[in-house]
Amino acid sequence: MSRGFVKEDDQEEIPIVPQRAFLPEGVMNFVTPSGMEQLMEEKEALIRERDSISGSSDNEKRIAQNYLNARLQLLNDRINSAQIVHPEQQPQNEIRFGATVTLKSEASQKTQTFRIVGVDEAEISKGKISFLSPLSRLLINKKIGDKAVLNRDKENIVFEIMGINYQ
Repeated sequence: MSRGFVKEDDQEEIPIVPQRAFLPEGVMNFVTPSGMEQLMEEKEALIRERDSISGSSDNEKRIAQNYLNARLQLLNDRINSAQIVHPEQQPQNEIRFGATVTLKSEASQKTQTFRIVGVDEAEISKGKISFLSPLSRLLINKKIGDKAVLNRDKENIVFEIMGINYQ
């Protein structure tokens, strides 16, 4: 039947669902054990939210359920593709996934600490950077005392690795 013969009120509103953090096709979805816990907690929260939907009309409820079901589907896809990497199983003297790294900037002599985590865990304000970030890729396999040069348009930033810790 042509859409021209359907009442406007009967047309289903398609929810716009924000995508999860970018993970390129074919790249393993590495997560830390705490990252997997966060994903599972997010799933439980979405299920609770979906199960407690209330609205003034059946249509509003259906739209809200469709939105939450779409978010759950994206989350379940991410959970199902997750590869948990246990930090204690990493070589403790090298920077790998899950490492907390202390760096000293050669120019400013200031130190910064970052943890290399999965794309869904990354939150720069908490010192967590994605394993796909340019800085993380630069640091992988480095050891204490090594230098890493982050190439920038105007100037290169040189970091010295001061510490590696696996929590």
